[in-house]
Amino acid sequence: MKKLTILLLALLWAVQLSSQSGTSSNIPFKMEELTSPKFVTAVEKAGGVCVIPLGIIEKHGPHLPLGSDLFESREWVCAAAGKEYAIVFPPYYFGQIYEARHQPGTMAYSNELIWKMLEETCNELSRNGLKKIILANGHGGSTSFLEFFCQSQLASRKDYIVVLFQPGSDAALNKEINSLSKATLDQHAGEGETAMMYFIRPDLVDIGAIKSESGLNQARLKDLRYGYTGIWWYANYPNHYASDSAEPNKKLGELMILKNANQLAQLIKYLKANNTIEQLQEEFFKRTQNPIQK
Repeated sequence: MKKLTILLLALLWAVQLSSQSGTSSNIPFKMEELTSPKFVTAVEKAGGVCVIPLGIIEKHGPHLPLGSDLFESREWVCAAAGKEYAIVFPPYYFGQIYEARHQPGTMAYSNELIWKMLEETCNELSRNGLKKIILANGHGGSTSFLEFFCQSQLASRKDYIVVLFQPGSDAALNKEINSLSKATLDQHAGEGETAMMYFIRPDLVDIGAIKSESGLNQARLKDLRYGYTGIWWYANYPNHYASDSAEPNKKLGELMILKNANQLAQLIKYLKANNTIEQLQEEFFKRTQNPIQK
């Protein structure tokens, strides 16, 4: 028994030394942590898959940090990469956020810049061998922009693909998440985001400020029917805060991150093993050259 214990301790020590030596089995997934030589190995290990966690710099109610979306998206993307290896791009905060320009700390870049930044980022990733790019969005205000960006990949031939991660339902986790949820209005800086930030960085959650501003819908365009206007969010939530309850719950935040991480890991695994999107994209571009030819 003593010999077995010694052997197990020796094996554990060997594993620890191996993990510290930077072998290919322990290559960091965060792009900024890779050396240039190890980046080459990382691209191969990732199967050419890179995930860009997207956030924004904006007000998150009176109690959460400006970079909440960055913290949240990066947390579940890194958790996913820990389950299914992929290269994770550094924090990315260029997105659509005009509706919060009236709030201190908001960084709202022009349409031209946010488009070019994402386009050139994808081009550079492709040039470096990362041909399968996943956009992992943590900011609701960028959703329409990112969907249009993906659709616009069909405007000209690319040697890479772009996929927008879209989380879905998880019966088991949803049941547990719903059992912990108390809010009836849970949107921007609400119960969910507060819970995630309390799990990730509790020191950045100003609990005493949660109720210092109203997060209720002010419905100042309630009589507008059959029309969409860009001022709709400001009309409803001028405090850039949408919640009736944002009390922190660390377990709830952990489960919400786990749900996204599990599903993103499945998408990474699929893209590493499957080239159907690339094949369909190339077939499409060939047909666009002569659409009347049968």
